[in-house]
Amino acid sequence: MAEEVSFERDIKPLFREQDVRVMRYAFDLSSYADVRPRAELIYEHIEDGTTPCDVLWPEEDLALLRAWIDGGKQP
Repeated sequence: MAEEVSFERDIKPLFREQDVRVMRYAFDLSSYADVRPRAELIYEHIEDGTTPCDVLWPEEDLALLRAWIDGGKQP
């Protein structure tokens, strides 16, 4: 059985310091409590390339975020 995807170990490191800094006005990308309720919206923006606006996420990182969302958004 595959190991569950966790926010702290797998998802949080995907957000660069500059991503966290830019989004701080709305919420904290380094905070599980802030990301969990916004996960679908964050995913949609990353998938369509509007966030972050300077670089596209690799498919494997996007798939990891999707797996975390679909797997119950573990801390």
